[in-house]
Amino acid sequence: MNSSTKIITRSEAQEQIGQWKDNGEEVVFTNGCFDILHLGHVDYLEKSRALGTKLVVGINTDASVRRLKGPDRPMNNEIARARILAALACVDAVILFEEDTPLELISDILPDILVKGSDYTVDKIVGADIVLEHGGSVKTINLVDGYSTTGLINKIKTKS
Repeated sequence: MNSSTKIITRSEAQEQIGQWKDNGEEVVFTNGCFDILHLGHVDYLEKSRALGTKLVVGINTDASVRRLKGPDRPMNNEIARARILAALACVDAVILFEEDTPLELISDILPDILVKGSDYTVDKIVGADIVLEHGGSVKTINLVDGYSTTGLINKIKTKS
């Protein structure tokens, strides 16, 4: 399968997730910028996928990343970031979202399980209330120490 077929629109995601749920699949959702993919990301995504049977990843568009991280980000454009994530075996679908938070996307797709890193508490996770109201669950995953895109960029800058 070509990884680009896993990159779907919001409406395609609604249809696909509906089919998965009809087939008894448990849909996990997480989101982020995933600018420079590193071990921390891969570990986090694999652990997220292990919580259910399908993993849907929402990624911020380039404009959204710039608003959140500053004018020098992202390092990789949204198409490159989406293709790299889609190529991972643990990822079943990738959806780009323009907003600063995935709240609208979560409302549209209603995953069974919403996941964020353990640097968040459930009360601070965007969309947690919506998922819980619809009978889903919200979980956090321990992150691998020492891995972050910002840390990696800073390390590269100090070496040059």
